[in-house]
Amino acid sequence: MENFIVSARKYRPTTFDSVVGQGSITATLKNAIKNNHLAQAYLFCGPRGVGKTTCARIFAKTINCQSLSTNIEPCNQCESCISFNESRSYNVHELDAASNNSVDDIRQLIDKVRIPPPLGKYSVYVIDEVHMLSQAAFNAFLKTLEEPPRHAIFILATTEKHKILPTILSRCQIYDFNRIQINDIVQYLAKISKNEGNDYDLDGLNIIAQKADGALRDALSIYDQIVSFSNGKVTYENVIQSLNVLDYEYYFRLTDAFLNENIQQAFIILDEILSKGFNIPSFIEGLSKHFRDLLMVKDKATIRLLDVGDNIRNKYLSQTAECSLEFLYESLDIISECELHLKERRNQRLFLEITLVKLCRITGKKKTPQLALENEVNTSQFNELPKSNTDVTLSTKSVQLTPPQGQQTNISVPSLKEMLNGIEQGSTYNPNTTTSTVSEPKNLRNRPFTNDQLLAAYERFVEMIKDTHLRFYTALHQTPKILGTNTLVIELLNQTILDDFQQELKNRMHNFLCDELSNDNIVIVAKLIEEGSQTDTPYTSEEKLKYLINKNTSIAQLKQQLNLDFE
Repeated sequence: MENFIVSARKYRPTTFDSVVGQGSITATLKNAIKNNHLAQAYLFCGPRGVGKTTCARIFAKTINCQSLSTNIEPCNQCESCISFNESRSYNVHELDAASNNSVDDIRQLIDKVRIPPPLGKYSVYVIDEVHMLSQAAFNAFLKTLEEPPRHAIFILATTEKHKILPTILSRCQIYDFNRIQINDIVQYLAKISKNEGNDYDLDGLNIIAQKADGALRDALSIYDQIVSFSNGKVTYENVIQSLNVLDYEYYFRLTDAFLNENIQQAFIILDEILSKGFNIPSFIEGLSKHFRDLLMVKDKATIRLLDVGDNIRNKYLSQTAECSLEFLYESLDIISECELHLKERRNQRLFLEITLVKLCRITGKKKTPQLALENEVNTSQFNELPKSNTDVTLSTKSVQLTPPQGQQTNISVPSLKEMLNGIEQGSTYNPNTTTSTVSEPKNLRNRPFTNDQLLAAYERFVEMIKDTHLRFYTALHQTPKILGTNTLVIELLNQTILDDFQQELKNRMHNFLCDELSNDNIVIVAKLIEEGSQTDTPYTSEEKLKYLINKNTSIAQLKQQLNLDFE
């Protein structure tokens, strides 16, 4: 039985051109070799599994190759390349700083640096996880790193550049490796699948690439796991089952339930998801990403930001056509509020179900009152009209009355009711009148209220937003001023909270107060606290003590008797 070699080792790049997703770095290194502009020290930094050590090995192999190709790649035929491929080269020395991080380890390295290479021009010293070196080891390494022998080149690799001393950084050429793009990982996995004879689909490979989070080595490890699980069939269904990833289909079904205001269906889908073992924070994070992706697909300029396979992309295109921008914006806002306060809740499932109810009600809130008025019109009244030469046509926006002469008169639905009442009372409609439009009169509520009732309604609103808008709750938790009989003056501490209040909450507060008091003449004025009006507010411990003593003089006596002091 042949020994199995993991894909991360079997398909490890051996040339610059085979390195995935680091084109700018490999091009720079090849040009440096071509022009013989080699530095004495390099620092390769970036996330795990993006090719730092691989590029260091290829670089070491290439600069010692005795017969470079025209595109600056090793020939794999000279003695230096052959010894490197067989892991017996004395030109390349690797040191793991995670386990060799003392001063003695660095001193042994310095002693080796003095010895010239037996074959080729350069001795290359690759120090992996260099940030693990101790402070004393770094200091012992400084001089040699700055002025090594002509044949010595150092390549330092790390995932945490910020932990390296600035004196080390100043002596190195720094190369920042990027996370590998999802599309690059998918193409590389597809190439491996063809070589191995494994069945695959791009949607399944895309899930693996997303799970790898930009690390090709992680993607290859996950790929091997899926191949073992599915007997070589790397399909979307097998991938999500093996990795326990929530299927996109659940999010599409939930969004359909939101659009159709189907709360019961949303609850049923949620129960299916939770019964499969997915936790609530992971679900709400996925739902947030789903609506983000719907928003990205909404515009051709941002559709490229969607990292999914073609089949799922088509589903996003289909569903986003049914969603308005206002629906997507408000949904993202509701989901973000849920994510923000989820950890504070003891009953997270109940809180999540309340969030789903809010999402289902978005579409209903957007329906205009005009449609409701039109539904109230009883078309049977038209059958009771006296026979005449006037044709009556009802549309969803207006009622058109067409006289015999061809003149048209557009009358809104509430005005139509008044006209019908007038006909029943014996009045007549003159078809010879000129075309006109009768607008609906606005009936404002004007029930009287007292200042105490206004303040009580204000306090109820503030308590109502405590769970969803905590920062506004804190800012509004004060007694506002009342000017005249209907003007509420709210003073806020800074311009930022004032602007956000004007944009996010002022209209909502106004509607609430008007509904509570049955009066549409209420006015809300929000402004900054006037300069100098905050000077009496106690902030420091001393100020708070003085404030309390002014309220109750016995506190000073208690402090003196018990010999109390500030913490």
